Amino acid sequence: MTVPHPAGPRPVPPVLAHPLDSPVHAALTGPHAHFAERRGRVLRYPADVTPWNAVPDAPLAQDWADAAALAGPGGSVTLTAFHEPPPADWEILFHAEGVQMVDDGVDAAPDAEAVRLGPADVPEMLELVGRTRPGPFLPRTVELGTYLGIRRHGTLVAMAGERLRPPGWTEISAVCTDESVRGQGMASRLLRAVAHEIRERGETPFLHAASANTGAIRLYEALGFRLRRRTAFLSALVPPGLGTRNPDDRAGRLEQTGR
Repeated sequence: MTVPHPAGPRPVPPVLAHPLDSPVHAALTGPHAHFAERRGRVLRYPADVTPWNAVPDAPLAQDWADAAALAGPGGSVTLTAFHEPPPADWEILFHAEGVQMVDDGVDAAPDAEAVRLGPADVPEMLELVGRTRPGPFLPRTVELGTYLGIRRHGTLVAMAGERLRPPGWTEISAVCTDESVRGQGMASRLLRAVAHEIRERGETPFLHAASANTGAIRLYEALGFRLRRRTAFLSALVPPGLGTRNPDDRAGRLEQTGR
């Protein structure tokens, strides 16, 4: 018996978003799900790991209330890949245009001088970040992935590591070099070494940079990264009166899946 095909056009399958279109959400619902703190449709990393949050593309008032509850009174909500302004009563702490770049033939290779950094190295890492200001790096950021560094005379003078991990991808972050050793190619060497670690897992490196940081962008392009998309970084302060978590609010309760 032949079953006739139903009349009319076949349904078009939905277009799936690329993991890098919303990398924080993709990471916190994927390889980094054990870090995720959730309230309603909003997710974030623990505040001592990294400041990034993920909100829906078209957030409702409830989503902003949930983001405020996650941050707590006086806290801030930090976003990437987000171009819409927050509600009018949220004070913008910073807003910067940026770029997202992906591996397009990076000459990835291990580096004989690079050493693995771990929790015991965090005080040194925080000191280096304080001197060089590569971007957010907090006491537990080292837990997000592999971090490599170079020491001279026992002092940590350069490092780079892994941050967001959307499925199939890993972000290279915290690339920094002390002023005393700049111009010696350490940043390039560590970028290539971290990219090698990522590729060994069968994943693809990517990274973010502020559009104004043209020197860094030129370096990344020279190493084999290409522009994938333009993006933006935003941090906004929770308005007074918001951010209180109500334990009886079951519809929007805070959920933490693990440390």
